[in-house]
Amino acid sequence: MKWIIDFLTSSIGKKLVMSLTGLFLCSFLAIHLLGNLQLLKSDGGEAFNTYAYFMTQNPLIKTISYGLYFFILLHAIQGIAIAISNKKAKGSKYAVSTQKNASWASKNMALLGILVLAFLFIHMGDFWFKMKFTDNLDVVKVYEGYEFGVKDLYAQVRTSFSQLWIVIVYLIGLLALAFHLFHGFQSAFQTLGLNHHKYTPMIKVLGAAFSILVPLGFAIMPIWIYFATLTGPN
Repeated sequence: MKWIIDFLTSSIGKKLVMSLTGLFLCSFLAIHLLGNLQLLKSDGGEAFNTYAYFMTQNPLIKTISYGLYFFILLHAIQGIAIAISNKKAKGSKYAVSTQKNASWASKNMALLGILVLAFLFIHMGDFWFKMKFTDNLDVVKVYEGYEFGVKDLYAQVRTSFSQLWIVIVYLIGLLALAFHLFHGFQSAFQTLGLNHHKYTPMIKVLGAAFSILVPLGFAIMPIWIYFATLTGPN
């Protein structure tokens, strides 16, 4: 057991955990985006509500979600630990030389991570927490094929994104996520030793595309819903 703790607290161990958990969270982001795109369907929220119901009621998904929460916390804790270690080593000539030509995102990963984590707490508090632990979503919809009423999370999403300040907060959070992914995606593969003159350029392109397209996909939804609410109910 001690060797596990020693490894996780070592510099290599911290970076390895950050890389593996980061790539796992990237896969979650892609899947979550595909599910949330149901918001854009003009069906009064049926597709999104039934999707949300499935995600919260399916035993396998619920089990995986607990692992997801753990990985988010582990990723955040290890990120903070790495940031503290880097700050302590800031005076070292090696630290200076490695940071000299680094991008703005790589120099500010700790700040970006904190912004993303704060955004995540806001997001979960506004939707997930209300759906799971409160009676705020007292409106239910009955859809064909469902024996019980499904909570109308779609209505909560429309209510939240009808407020401009919430849309702006989300866009700021997604911008921070984009920068965080831009450096983190490529860095994860480098930490895992997956560097090759043939494949590294492709990984960089893939990382750049992922860091732009995924946050952009999430950003479309609050903007779309905000302007949709200005034109009338759906």
